[in-house]
Amino acid sequence: MNKPLFMRIVDRLSNHVPYFQQKRDATGRFGLSSLQKCTAAIRMMAYGCAADAVDEYLRLGETTAILCLGKFVEGIINLFGDEYLRRPTPEDLQRLLDIGEIRGFPGMIGSIDCMHWEWKNCPTAWKGQYTRGSGKPTIVLEAVASQDLWIWHAFFGPPGTLNDINVLDRSPVFDDILEGRAPKVNYLVNGHEYHLAYYLTDGIYPKWATFIQSIAIPQGPKASLFALYQESVRKDVERAFGVLQSRFAIVKNPALIWDKVKI
Repeated sequence: MNKPLFMRIVDRLSNHVPYFQQKRDATGRFGLSSLQKCTAAIRMMAYGCAADAVDEYLRLGETTAILCLGKFVEGIINLFGDEYLRRPTPEDLQRLLDIGEIRGFPGMIGSIDCMHWEWKNCPTAWKGQYTRGSGKPTIVLEAVASQDLWIWHAFFGPPGTLNDINVLDRSPVFDDILEGRAPKVNYLVNGHEYHLAYYLTDGIYPKWATFIQSIAIPQGPKASLFALYQESVRKDVERAFGVLQSRFAIVKNPALIWDKVKI
């Protein structure tokens, strides 16, 4: 993270979140500064380090560092969520459609897939429903990503025993369509007019009109070309997962938090 972005976050948090405002303790001395608290939270997210790894560097105890992380994430959601964690507007949807048409997929608004985040400190009573086979407990994240790595839909929390299809049954990704709130989409393919946007997926998803999959065994140059383009464009969500894990090692490493809501 560059310094101007970091200072912008620190300033917003220190001005709007009381926890990040520097105060005097009972002896009249200043307590921890907003820079110390924000640095501890970002180090834990970016490097995935343990909470007690910053005790000497930032003069924070383990409990305080964990509290900083929780308050930091809550503050980011409350202050920046309306701008960066919002649902796509009609203008955003039109931009996604324009990008999809340029890339050879008119009507495409992103690629959808799921990833598993290992949960190291999963409560013993829950391990059965979060563990697949003889593996380790995981939590599933379903996401839809665009070419510029914008994850504009995220559904997090289903147990790790579920696969992409089971998660899809619980996901709100189609709520707008089912409730009639989805924007109208019109495009032509081979002379036929369509009114439903679609996602690019891998082979595990069902054969629905809103999911466009690759061709497993393409026959002929036309089918081979389509499979090549579909598989390359579908990697957008895989790249988004990769960048998410590389930028935030806390997601790459097993989750050390006990509370599922905080995770």
